[in-house]
Amino acid sequence: MSGAKSELNFKSPYELIVAVILSAQCTDKRVNMVTPDFFKHYPTLDSLSKASFDEVLQLIKSISFPNNKARHLIGMAKMVTDEFGGEVPSQVGQLERLPGVGRKTANVVASIIYGAPVIAVDTHVFRVAHRLGFSDGKNPLEVEEDLNRIIPLEERADAHHWLILHGRYVCTARKPKCAECGISEYCPSRGRV
Repeated sequence: MSGAKSELNFKSPYELIVAVILSAQCTDKRVNMVTPDFFKHYPTLDSLSKASFDEVLQLIKSISFPNNKARHLIGMAKMVTDEFGGEVPSQVGQLERLPGVGRKTANVVASIIYGAPVIAVDTHVFRVAHRLGFSDGKNPLEVEEDLNRIIPLEERADAHHWLILHGRYVCTARKPKCAECGISEYCPSRGRV
């Protein structure tokens, strides 16, 4: 499983949290097209915390839900600057308090930046966990809890990326590529999707 990593481009905790907030219901490819110019305008949390809504909106208008995300980005930057001394917090619970940051985003940031042994459950992880028989959870939290029971602590960060990439490129939603799948012989869903 090692070697799998995020497809979002970032150089710091600040850049990652912005990219992950932008990536909700949007492709990583689109986010990676927008963030270079965004970070030229707002290279730090402090600069983003002082930004105007209209300026941020202009930079992210090609991203899904730009109005909400512009508000969230500015609010997140203000809260990190005011309450966390300008440092993106490391604890999932603290991250979840930030505007625009739900459990999935908090787990992504905690895992990638701080090495926390957590698994973020997005649509790909949710689908793959069900198809492989790892979970029958009805929501992301139930799936996360099931995965935490079967994936050792030290493998969770890698497993998170492996499951996402497997779901994105092999075990796709509409036409899974079972013939190309390296684990298809163990998959209870093979040929039934």
